[in-house]
Amino acid sequence: MEPLSILNILGAIDLAVMMAFYALEPKSRIYTLLFGLTCIGSSAYGFLSGTWPFGVIEAAWTVIALRKYMKLGNGKRVGSPG
Repeated sequence: MEPLSILNILGAIDLAVMMAFYALEPKSRIYTLLFGLTCIGSSAYGFLSGTWPFGVIEAAWTVIALRKYMKLGNGKRVGSPG
């Protein structure tokens, strides 16, 4: 795969935005949701670029982030039981 393909450029942009949202998570619960949504993009990048283990791990991060978002919405502290 060539280094400056459209897929690689989109993957790099998605990962940069994903990490920005990850860093902003403590500020607002919306950043947790946005982080989870960008994990979907990086998962797709992993599968489309042929690095399926990366795609699987990013899909798992999507589920983790969305569950965290739902817990934050219920007023529960992240990491608390139940």
